[in-house]
Amino acid sequence: MKAVMITLDQAHYDEIVGNLSSLNIRGFTSWKEVHGRGSKTGEPHYGSHAWPSVNKAILTIVEDDRVKLLLDYLRKLDEESPNLGLRAFVWSVEDMI
Repeated sequence: MKAVMITLDQAHYDEIVGNLSSLNIRGFTSWKEVHGRGSKTGEPHYGSHAWPSVNKAILTIVEDDRVKLLLDYLRKLDEESPNLGLRAFVWSVEDMI
């Protein structure tokens, strides 16, 4: 099993959540408002007067064979709108209940 943490511009949220089921990914946890800025490019997402946009975050635990499909989908979405900001990180899940 793998944990996939997705940080995304709020504009991507509905589309990504809607497509998780089509990738056979049912469970996830999301955070509504996450602040930050990219490590290389992109505008800060601080939810402030100067930088009003915000990010959201999604954490999902998936079978190993789902990871490539999910990352391929996210990579394509990011390439379609590179200025919005979208990142995904994968960690191994040692154990869970």
